[in-house]
Amino acid sequence: MELRANTIKRLKKDYGNWALVTGATSGIGKALATQLSKAGFNLVITGRREPLLHSISTDLFDRYGTETIPISGDLSEQKSVENLLKETAHLPIGIVILNAGFGTSGKLIDADIKDELNMLDLNCKTLLLMSHHYANKMRNDSRKGSIVLLSSMVAFQAVPNAANYAASKAYVQSLGEALHRELKPEKIDVLCASPGPVASGFSERANMKMGKSLTPDEIARPILKAIGKRNTVLPGRLTKFLVYNLRIMPRSLKIRIMEKVMSGFTKHQRQA
Repeated sequence: MELRANTIKRLKKDYGNWALVTGATSGIGKALATQLSKAGFNLVITGRREPLLHSISTDLFDRYGTETIPISGDLSEQKSVENLLKETAHLPIGIVILNAGFGTSGKLIDADIKDELNMLDLNCKTLLLMSHHYANKMRNDSRKGSIVLLSSMVAFQAVPNAANYAASKAYVQSLGEALHRELKPEKIDVLCASPGPVASGFSERANMKMGKSLTPDEIARPILKAIGKRNTVLPGRLTKFLVYNLRIMPRSLKIRIMEKVMSGFTKHQRQA
């Protein structure tokens, strides 16, 4: 499903013709980049897999004729972040979508602590650094801007069997809600996108086997529609159903429910 003409017109009027999408080689990031390119936005896209990133860039240009700049690198590493900031310094980027991230699952005591720390570097440290950089760039350029942070429905309560991942997304959600207020006087809109289960490469990297889930395309359009309109979007009917039903329960009960859900998603780990 495509963005409506009035949404495209509003986004371009408010934020210009350039957008940045991190983690654009698969899943939600790729769907967001595709929707923006189809709507006529020029793009900077990032990803760790350089050949795939360049292939996607070429494909978007061939299909929609918009300029697409691929910048490869692992954004959990400081040098890749610095390179991205340097390479985009001259561009009038009005929409920044910080989608790059990954998850882990299983009991934390059994985890590889290096993987857990690497996840925090990407999900939290890099996201903070880039939010700070692009917010200042937008303010210094005296232009309206938007920053979209990829949170998750697990940001709203603790999640046993995905403890560190859920905690990282709680950081993202809290940061985004606060920045939504702080940056409003600067004419910078901040949105937290908090989806539920999504069928993408995320579950494979997180070593989870999920049941019912949303497609990346079902997530991308509601996120783009919500830019500049609210501080949090729960994209997709499944996300809304899960979050709203959990919201009415005591926190202790929500944690036990999510423990059971994640136990199902990670059952194969205990059978290995």
